[in-house]
Amino acid sequence: MKRLLIFVILLIVVGAASLAGVAWWVDQSMRQNVDPQGEPIVIVIESGSSLHRVARLLDEAGVLDSRDAFVWYTRYRGLAQEIKAGEYEIPPGITGLQVLEKLVAGEVFLHTVTLVEGWTYREALLAMQAHPAIRVTQKVDDPAATMAALGRSDLHPEGRFFPDTYRFERDTSDLQLLGVALERMDVELERAWAGRKPDLPIETPDELLTLASIIEKETALDSERPEIAGVFVRRLNKRMRLQTDPTVIYGIGPAFDGNLRRRDLNTDTPYNTYTRHGLTPTPICLPGRESLAAAADPAAGTSLFFVATGDPDGSHYFSDTLEEHNAAVARYLKKLKSGANR
Repeated sequence: MKRLLIFVILLIVVGAASLAGVAWWVDQSMRQNVDPQGEPIVIVIESGSSLHRVARLLDEAGVLDSRDAFVWYTRYRGLAQEIKAGEYEIPPGITGLQVLEKLVAGEVFLHTVTLVEGWTYREALLAMQAHPAIRVTQKVDDPAATMAALGRSDLHPEGRFFPDTYRFERDTSDLQLLGVALERMDVELERAWAGRKPDLPIETPDELLTLASIIEKETALDSERPEIAGVFVRRLNKRMRLQTDPTVIYGIGPAFDGNLRRRDLNTDTPYNTYTRHGLTPTPICLPGRESLAAAADPAAGTSLFFVATGDPDGSHYFSDTLEEHNAAVARYLKKLKSGANR
């Protein structure tokens, strides 16, 4: 009887020691840095994946010291059901414990797409749809359906999406991203409208957005935007036509071949500000924050005309009179001709 008791005690001691050894091994394995000099690895955990499937995926990717240790530790901690599906970037030198923490926290890899200031709605949507991680759901040539799906069927899509860099998870749809950009523009436009100067010849936020889009297409220099806005505002106040080339180009549409001819300036369209007074019916591009601010707070002054200088910085020359403006245009054309003959 005494021997049996000793034997049982020995079994308990050995078992406890074995369990302690296994626990120590699992803990050490989960704290082991794997491939500290390697490259980041991207893995995708599908929805409904079992713990064993996740462990196998991680092991095959080379980010675990031990697949079994990962499974045992995860089950012991009761975290098997807490692992989130998604796309993850696993940096080099990470431990199994850190991998598990990332999966449980749902720290998925975020892709980026940039909508550029001055792009049209069409260009922005095509850029989204060209991204391999974005799910395409919208037809480029049916903007009315897209705006209806966004709950904004009362709006024309042009200019309504704020240009910025957006971060998103894989399989985010183009419509979801458009919704985010739409809300951003709502906020930015509301801020610009609330801070506008009094007595502007602009009656609605929509008109402010339209003016901002024209400013956006006229210059790439933030420092010039308020001055260009001032020219347009003074022309509107004087009932002068805006006479801005980008609106004519927008009115021509996809048929524009890159060469703006005099006949184009004389051909009437709803967007031709050489033939029509006032602003265009809609914005002509996605205006950025600086253009919105310039439209709301144009610079004071007396200039009514501007033309490119032809300098590498893309700057413009501003004139008060048509005579001065014509001279500036002649200098610009001469500089262009001189450059072409080199």
